[in-house]
Amino acid sequence: MTRDEVLQQFREAGAILEGHFILSSGLRSPVFLQKARVFMYPDRTEILCKALAEKIRAANLGPIDYIVSPALGGLIPGYETARHLKVPAMWVEREGGEFRLRRFEMPEGARVIVVEDIISTGLSSRETVEALKGIGANVLGVACLIDRSAGEADAGVPIVALAEYKVPAYEPDQLPPELEAIPPVKPGSRGLA
Repeated sequence: MTRDEVLQQFREAGAILEGHFILSSGLRSPVFLQKARVFMYPDRTEILCKALAEKIRAANLGPIDYIVSPALGGLIPGYETARHLKVPAMWVEREGGEFRLRRFEMPEGARVIVVEDIISTGLSSRETVEALKGIGANVLGVACLIDRSAGEADAGVPIVALAEYKVPAYEPDQLPPELEAIPPVKPGSRGLA
């Protein structure tokens, strides 16, 4: 699946929003990818996650025992990608401000791919990787539908992105005038801003 085909799925779902957005990282951007609008359509989600599973296989990261995703944003793409890879899907949740694998057990040395929806800075990916390594998992890599950083994010392990889509992001005190003139909105789910 090409980058343009991935973005077309987002466009057709009305998931590429323009305005002044506060991202979950706290950065500001004129573009927000509202993946929930894509995930409300099982057929679109299946197309994207099947292609992501194929890209994970092509990356030759080795045998995979589990897919693990950060809750909440990674749950749907993680589950659907795991379905195509024919491995179990799990998720980490925040407990006391840190990600934990609360509802599942995982044997030490389990080979894991972390599946995300969108990566901007790689923060939630890094936190997920650290939580899994902390319980003895062998994290092979992180996979996502869209890498907003276009390869600049650091997850601490290799990143496999279905598509890269470089979108500008700014510190709140370094906004360009056209963004500063628009009141910001926070459509994401993580309260860091």
